[in-house]
Amino acid sequence: MTNFQQYSKYYDLLYKDKNYREESHYVIEKIKSFAPNATQILELGSGSGSHANYFCEAGFEVTGIERSQEMTAIAKAKKIIGFNPVVGDISSYEVSSQFDAAISLFHVISYLTENEALINCFKTTNKQLNIGGIFIFDIWYSPAVYHLKPETRIKRLEDDEIEVVRLTESEMESDKNVVAVNFEVIIKDKITQVAETIKEEHLMRHFSIPEIKMLAVLTGFEVLQAEEFLTRNSPSQDTWGVCFVLKKNKL
Repeated sequence: MTNFQQYSKYYDLLYKDKNYREESHYVIEKIKSFAPNATQILELGSGSGSHANYFCEAGFEVTGIERSQEMTAIAKAKKIIGFNPVVGDISSYEVSSQFDAAISLFHVISYLTENEALINCFKTTNKQLNIGGIFIFDIWYSPAVYHLKPETRIKRLEDDEIEVVRLTESEMESDKNVVAVNFEVIIKDKITQVAETIKEEHLMRHFSIPEIKMLAVLTGFEVLQAEEFLTRNSPSQDTWGVCFVLKKNKL
């Protein structure tokens, strides 16, 4: 199924405990460090606009590319000043503007499980960046995936109208560097007591640092930095998410 297609309207509730503010400020620090004059940001996989909200508050103008029409509609409804979310595939999008920085957060790049889509995404992003522009993204890190292994998890949340229970079970596809993440989401209406169940499979690719360095060279970038997301520690077998900063070298 299309990722988030069915439960997009419950997405913000499912991730209401995610610290978008801390994550956004961490990336803003990277932008100010590596591209201090940046004003225009391209966000790949902009979702419901939760990260973009903080970037716009910091004075940036953000164009978001999001393949889910439902998620894009939610983002537009928030009326975030300085944010323009559009529907598009991050491996084949095209916009008329040029940007100082591109970002892709919450492991969006790990959704590109095929080499062709991954290379196309990086080449397209390179074209959309000004010379010297930077590309910041986070991915699942292979050493940690093999060491820690995905766990079965249950998450329960509610608001005034609904109760949500999400079961997450994962299967390793080691020959493809992919984890199949299977979601079963049960949504219960508190008033009618009617419940519906949604099932989706998300394929997530994990990467090593040499893979990203090779991908960067192939698509006109160089790797400036690789570190554990948020903590700034050196990546290790206990580091599930690694943040990369790339710089555009050529068209």
